[in-house]
Amino acid sequence: MSEVFEGYERQYCELSANLSRKCTSAGLLDGEQKKQKVSEIKAGLDDAESLIRKMDLEARSLQPNVKGMLLAKLREYKSDLNNLKSEVKRITSTNANQAARDELLESGMTDTLMASADQRTRLLKATERLNQSGDRIKESRRTMLETEDLGVSILQDLHQQRQALLHAHDTLHGVDDNIGKSKKILTAMSRRMNRNKWIIGFVIAVLVIAIILILYFKLSHK
Repeated sequence: MSEVFEGYERQYCELSANLSRKCTSAGLLDGEQKKQKVSEIKAGLDDAESLIRKMDLEARSLQPNVKGMLLAKLREYKSDLNNLKSEVKRITSTNANQAARDELLESGMTDTLMASADQRTRLLKATERLNQSGDRIKESRRTMLETEDLGVSILQDLHQQRQALLHAHDTLHGVDDNIGKSKKILTAMSRRMNRNKWIIGFVIAVLVIAIILILYFKLSHK
């Protein structure tokens, strides 16, 4: 397994356990203490999401047999992160509802009916603006996730292309070695052929001289 992935995994597990404890303690707080605790939890969620992305990129760059196992683990961590986000939403929603009820109650006790209607209108507009901001945040997050998926896909393509180039390089290196060996063999064969030619020529010359000498002695003794 990848040591890089294991490092991210340890960091995430420690962070997740810490966030769970903070969510439990935040549910028991109120007022500014609760807001501060929720802010800390949200910052931790951003860090956890960053670790999830890093683990995803690392897992997808590994061999298929290892990648499948790590991606299965990663789905569990993503589910755990979603549960933490849901818990934070529940805490913040409870806090917001309580604040809204307190504000409406105070307004009803101190203002006239017209003032209450005006306050209600302002609250509705504020809620609408919050909803619009939430929609924009969701859209930005969706775009970020799509961009992240595209980046992962590009990394996978680059990894495959790198493997193909390395394979082609090894193949060319093997071809070069074979060509070099063939060249050496042809050179040695050429040298042997030249040497054989000289030997054959020398033998022929000796035979010719021998024949001439034999004819000469035969003719001279007649």
